[in-house]
Amino acid sequence: MPTDETSTTKPGAEQASRGKRLKAATGETHDRLDRAIMRREPFASRERYGRFLSLQHAFHRDIDALYDDAGLQAVLPDLKVRRRLPLIVRDLADLGVLPPDHGLEPVFADGAPADLATVLGWLYVAEGSNLGAAFLLKEAGKIGLSERFGACHLGAAPEGRGLHWRTFTAALDALPLTVDEEPRVVAGAEAAFRRVHGLVMEMFP
Repeated sequence: MPTDETSTTKPGAEQASRGKRLKAATGETHDRLDRAIMRREPFASRERYGRFLSLQHAFHRDIDALYDDAGLQAVLPDLKVRRRLPLIVRDLADLGVLPPDHGLEPVFADGAPADLATVLGWLYVAEGSNLGAAFLLKEAGKIGLSERFGACHLGAAPEGRGLHWRTFTAALDALPLTVDEEPRVVAGAEAAFRRVHGLVMEMFP
């Protein structure tokens, strides 16, 4: 078995997939974030939901440039159709809320080089949030919102949430990464979860 720093690792039958390892490694951070969001009752009113949309706008603005990256598109073939920032902008418009001025440059800028392993961690968080959005869409329905008005960014992909997620994780699992890159995927996911947690604190002081 190769052990040098340039060797690549692929999930094999004898070990959990990269996606499952990511879920296990970031589970505590993810759970803490979920609790922080739901404690603030973002679906208690349209005003509070507007804050939640502003949070979503900030996070997806941070990663929006990644969806145009040709290198990423080559390894994640359906990446471009997974972009959600335009849907969030549409939802803000439905509610009459202007896109917020975040005052900072996005985490990933257009054309700027980014570490593949780190980026995969951030995209894992973005895709995972879409998988779990079915519950949020039901909550949005209680304040008169739907996939057609105000909550389109929470809607399922045409092929369904499960298949949409499995397609992403299959591509993620298949990528050969070096032994040094694997921990950076986890670090990227942790950084993305912390970024969203910070936005929760900012939008719901």
